[in-house]
Amino acid sequence: MPLIVMCGYPCSGKTRRAEELKVYFERSTERKVHVVGDGALGVEKNSVYADSQKEKNVRAALKAEVERKVNKEDIVILDSLNYIKGYRYELFCLIKHAQTPHCMVYCLTSDEQSSLWNTSRDAAEQYTQDIFGALVLRFEAPDSRNRWDSPLFTILKDDTLPFEAISDALFKRKAPRPNQSTQSQPLSSANFLYELDKITQDALMAIFNAQKTSVPGDLISVPGATEKIELTRSINMAELRKLRRQFISYTKMHPTENTGQISNMFVQYLNKSLH
Repeated sequence: MPLIVMCGYPCSGKTRRAEELKVYFERSTERKVHVVGDGALGVEKNSVYADSQKEKNVRAALKAEVERKVNKEDIVILDSLNYIKGYRYELFCLIKHAQTPHCMVYCLTSDEQSSLWNTSRDAAEQYTQDIFGALVLRFEAPDSRNRWDSPLFTILKDDTLPFEAISDALFKRKAPRPNQSTQSQPLSSANFLYELDKITQDALMAIFNAQKTSVPGDLISVPGATEKIELTRSINMAELRKLRRQFISYTKMHPTENTGQISNMFVQYLNKSLH
């Protein structure tokens, strides 16, 4: 049923807090609690986080496992760094599609404290200092003003988890309403699916071609969209195609009367996923 997303620096106490939540909900409810995380996948973190492609593959595997576990009855806890806001947005789209509530538990520590906890681990369990430092620099802190980061519970190292408040957020709050990017597409809307495919393909080609004469910081226009792509880095076609497939899967909805909305929706999705 609900999803709890853990978030924080490496070695910030996420796994300990996830276990505390698992014990609490198993004792206070009759629901199964599934913890999905790097440990369950057997991730060799220094190898994975040193290679952007391996890291993307791990994130995709974690999200796929969450999607398999989320149902109307069980509680799923995603115990990973979850430090990229675009990835957290993807998780939010997932739970909207499943029509189940979620919350964010942010284990807030200083980089000095997390570094100390890292070096106190067994050597085989430690992040190297280079990897640790890079992850801290790349970390995008959750913000309760973002709907995909809300409700947000920020936990300091000596805090007791607010179990009842977290429980209320999961069981006494309505699931986010499905919108145009998450509702299931009726089988009769073949024309809409054709437009969805064509518009997103045209957008990909516009972005790919524009990059030949653009530099990071430029805004890229997309056919049919009033909003623009905020180009912060070079994006290859493989990554663009992957994001397009994800967007199409989220956008299996009943046909909108104005297909011109699709371009702006796609631009918004890309901007959130690429930052």
